Amino acid sequence: MSHILNTHDYNYWLVDLKSKIKQSQIKAALAVNSQLIMLYWEMGRQIVEKQENAKWGSGFINQLSKDLRAEFPDMGGFSVSNIKYCKQFYSYYRLFSIGQQPVGQLKISESEKGQQPVGQLKMEKKLKPKQLVSQSEFLPNQVLILEQLVPELLNKLVVIPWGHHVTILQKIKNQQEALFYIQQTIENNWSRSVLQMQIETNLYGRQGKAISNFKNTLPESDSDLAIALLKDPYNFEFLSLGRQLKERDLEQKLIENISRFLLELGKGFAYMGRQFVVNVGGREFKSDLLFYHTKLKCYIIIELKVTAFEPEFLGKLNFYLSAIDALVKDPADKPTIGILLCKNKNNVVVDFALKDINKPMGISEFTYTQLPAEMKLALPTVEQLTEQLNQEDGEA
Repeated sequence: MSHILNTHDYNYWLVDLKSKIKQSQIKAALAVNSQLIMLYWEMGRQIVEKQENAKWGSGFINQLSKDLRAEFPDMGGFSVSNIKYCKQFYSYYRLFSIGQQPVGQLKISESEKGQQPVGQLKMEKKLKPKQLVSQSEFLPNQVLILEQLVPELLNKLVVIPWGHHVTILQKIKNQQEALFYIQQTIENNWSRSVLQMQIETNLYGRQGKAISNFKNTLPESDSDLAIALLKDPYNFEFLSLGRQLKERDLEQKLIENISRFLLELGKGFAYMGRQFVVNVGGREFKSDLLFYHTKLKCYIIIELKVTAFEPEFLGKLNFYLSAIDALVKDPADKPTIGILLCKNKNNVVVDFALKDINKPMGISEFTYTQLPAEMKLALPTVEQLTEQLNQEDGEA
């Protein structure tokens, strides 16, 4: 390895790389995230190029880290591990073929377009809209500059903070799944910890998987969004409940943890209330949970069942949907949607039960942490904790 590091080739390349880093540092002080991502992509690109064409081994990364940290002592990001992530980042997205990835789903909003100076990037290889760089265009010994990526993908990569990219590189091996989490991070403004939590609970595997009749009961423009917002199962692992679970207990715990509950439901859900009262024929009826969805522009009723799915559950939900549509919904609102969450379900039975239902409904399961009865008994109640705190305050 030492004979490589002493060559003029390496020293010349190191001087050039230092110059690029200085230019980037001066231009944006690396405060703009897009500049930092582009710098890391360029570092990864050049490292791959040197290892493929100059036949440098992986050991030179240790020397590179040492040299860069000596030149830029006040600048982070040049540890051995982070430089390796730069190489992995480039390698992960460099060969992005049209047959493998749903890039067309990466829609760029006008607000997102204005966030990053992507339009200022000079395209060395002109790409038509929706055109992808295929593996046939870039052989293994060739390299791909960041500007040559699909414009939709480029806009996404430079928006996500580097720490989020590292999390995805560590945990996700499938590019389609990685793009899903990138898109969700941008749409929902996830912190890194939230992104990690969503990956650990397999949001990608759960999103849009619930059984519903939305295709038959909603306009096409709304049905796709409604299907995408449902999960199966819903993850309520932030709750600790006993084995003898009651619906009111589950409802109460979800409201006590409303922030986590809304995070699990997804963007757009606005909480309207629990045990929402509708008066029909002089009688009061109460639905479990009522929400309003800001994107779909409709009310959403969530009914909770702590048992396995039964077809008759849909009759009650159908009644609530009719009542909300007739008594609560504004004429400008779209039809109310029902979501039934059960402890478990038989998908064949659910399909049959939904066949002739003409109101939009989705059925899913939920999971939660089962707290052993003896442990639950050993935990203090809210009243006991309050009494203990009051005693401590009095002693103070």
